[in-house]
This record gives sequence, C-alpha cells and structure tokens, in this order.
Amino acid sequence: MPRIIKRCSWAGDDPLMIAYHDREWGVPVHDDSRLFEFLILEGAQAGLSWSTVLKKRENYRKAFRGFDPAVVARFTVRDAERLLKNEGIIRNRLKIRSAIMNAKLVLDIQREFGSFDAYLWRFVGGKPLRHQCRRLAEVPATTAEADALSKDLKKRGFRFVGPTICYAFMQAIGMVNDHLTSCFRHRTMR
Repeated sequence: MPRIIKRCSWAGDDPLMIAYHDREWGVPVHDDSRLFEFLILEGAQAGLSWSTVLKKRENYRKAFRGFDPAVVARFTVRDAERLLKNEGIIRNRLKIRSAIMNAKLVLDIQREFGSFDAYLWRFVGGKPLRHQCRRLAEVPATTAEADALSKDLKKRGFRFVGPTICYAFMQAIGMVNDHLTSCFRHRTMR
C-alpha cells in the first residue's frame, strides 16, 4: 500500500505547487539574489495567485537576469519598456518599475548591513519563527515581525512591500515555518 504524504492543503494537486511546497517553501534562504528573487515575485503576485507567478518564474529569471540586484539596478527606461512587452512575465508597469527601484534599494541595504540577508534575518532574531498551526485558517496573514519589516522597507523607499506581502515573503524564505503541524515538512524545517 502506497504511503500517503500529508502536506499543507494550499499546495493542491498542481505538480508545480507541490514541488514548490515540498522543496522550497519555508526553507531558510540566505543568498541575496534568491532573497531578491522572492521579494520581486511576492510583489508580482499582488492580486494574483502564487500558481500564476510560479508558472512564469523561469521567464522572470531570464527577464531579470538571474535576479542579481546589481544588474537589475542598472536597468534603464528602455529595459523597463522591454519588460512590459515580455509576455512571459506579469506586465504591470508599477510592478516592473518597483522591481528596478527595489534592486537599487537592496544595494543600499547591502552597503549598510553587509548583505540583504543580514538585514532581513534580524527581524526574526536570526532564526526561523516556528508556528504550530493545525489548520490553514489559523495561519496569520501578517505578524508584528512582518509589519515591522514592511514599515522599515517602505521607509527606505521599497514598493509592493505591504505587511501581507512581507509575511508571504518571510514564509517563502523560511523566516517563518508555517507548515501545518500535520504536514511532513513541519518537522523537517529548522
């Protein structure tokens, strides 16, 4: 008899969502380019489903040159116009402009804190917060830590970084373990 794997219900039955849930979501990330990638993708998701963003992720990686903030920060108006014509990504002028501006601001943070990683992880004391949610309805949409991160990012000029986006970002990069207690990933995340 095949073993049934219990996972968070939001992963559904979409193989892409299942792979993301099983291999990435909630795994602590400390690489600045990957952190920038998740920040941009979470902002791009605003008003859309994560599944939509995941399906376009490889196109985003190409369009945003591997999410190297130093490269994206040098994007010009011409680059922004090129991105607006790219059918492989979400073509929203405000989201594209904010991604380019946010890249410049990530560079400022790197100069100030040594890395984007060092800046972000201080909001959770350097280690993941572990919640003990049994049902999806118990998972918060935001927390005091996400609110603080959002407020600080906005103060620095970042866009598409409201508290809910920041909390989803924190979940994605492993600053928070919100896998349900019944999910096989909950126990494995440290």
